[in-house]
Amino acid sequence: MGNIKKKSKASSNGSRSRNGSRPATPHVATSAPGRRVERSSTGSPDQNLRTYSIPDYRLEHPSFTVRQSTEKDGHVRYEVSGDLDAPIPPIRDSKYLDKQQAIEIYRYMLLNRKMEIALENLYKQGKVVGGVYFGLGQEACSCASAYALDKDDWFAPMIRNQGSLLVRGFRASDTMMQYMAKADSPTKGRDGTSHFGDIEKRNMVSPISMLGDLIPVMSGVALGARLQNRNIAVMTYIGDGGQSTGVTYEGINFAAVQNLGLVLFVESNLWAYSTPSEMQYRCQDLAERAIGYGIPGVIVDGTDACQVYDAAHEAVERAHRGEGPTLIEAKMMRMKGHAIHDAASYVPKPMFDFWKKRDPLARFENYLVKVKKWLTAKENEALIAEVEGTIEAEREIAVNSPMPTPESAEGGVFCENGCHEIKPKYGMPKVKKGTTSYKETEAAVHLK
Repeated sequence: MGNIKKKSKASSNGSRSRNGSRPATPHVATSAPGRRVERSSTGSPDQNLRTYSIPDYRLEHPSFTVRQSTEKDGHVRYEVSGDLDAPIPPIRDSKYLDKQQAIEIYRYMLLNRKMEIALENLYKQGKVVGGVYFGLGQEACSCASAYALDKDDWFAPMIRNQGSLLVRGFRASDTMMQYMAKADSPTKGRDGTSHFGDIEKRNMVSPISMLGDLIPVMSGVALGARLQNRNIAVMTYIGDGGQSTGVTYEGINFAAVQNLGLVLFVESNLWAYSTPSEMQYRCQDLAERAIGYGIPGVIVDGTDACQVYDAAHEAVERAHRGEGPTLIEAKMMRMKGHAIHDAASYVPKPMFDFWKKRDPLARFENYLVKVKKWLTAKENEALIAEVEGTIEAEREIAVNSPMPTPESAEGGVFCENGCHEIKPKYGMPKVKKGTTSYKETEAAVHLK
């Protein structure tokens, strides 16, 4: 089952108590500097002023701006200006990870990177049906976040979170066969890319192409668990572009009002397809939007596995205590185009150069080998060789898997003849004593 472990309890970063009441004063981070956000209904600093703090765990605050320019022929391009030569920040020490856990996350990140390199080669060899989506530069966010989940928690990855599948126990060959539409793939060749899940063993909800729709779905999963007397964490992701969709707002608001254990990672990777963040939203940080929902918001460096894990760990523990949702903004850079068909020529080269120096894998490797000395150079080389051998073996499995037979297409489309029985995951919901069912007056909308 991938990552199953016992974690220490974390202190709450939330702004609600177990019964949903708000504290008298706003939450202020104690372990990270916070950016104060002031709002006044009249514009006057002394009338109805409310001050909030957005915890920001980053050790670096990149300072550059992307602007749009139009050339004489009408062609639009983007230019970047600012401090693009800033030194690379160190990795922030984790408050929770021990040596073994940190090395495990590093291995998952290596698997993630090597698997996607293999997928790119398979695509170039004509073995992939359709396109390929990459999480280059986002491995720390995908792997460290999923690593913070417990066995009974649920998650729903997006297209760039293929590393989270590895953490939860999927094999690299599963993803490769899925892209290749092979008979042994999770969907038996009926779908491509990452459209598959596992609600029986791994508590994974299949990705949904309509951006934002996973958020209300996962909120519903948390609600279903609570009706069965369980407080669980449900983790999903959304990009800085997809975060502007209406269903995102609806899903987060529902989770906030119902105090559900949603852990939402906003992967702020600077580009909504070909639109820079500066032209996608006006607020300085997307974590600010948590204020409007009345839930905790936090900012982390998405290329720092320790920061990602710590924020995820604390959000998951809040969910387990029944203290509601958390919005985590992970800032990083999407280091390839939207998909393999997109060369990302619209991205100014200096931006790529800046973030290439902040490669999450290279930074974490340096942290483990040279800073913490948890791995020797030889141990690291052996680990890399082991991962490369694993990926090669998985690639062979995928390549040798047969294509599905034509006649198999008519099966498995609908649930026929009682092919499976859907049961409550954690037990039946309780009803009032002396009754065998809910009364008609106990409407589903009265969830609390």
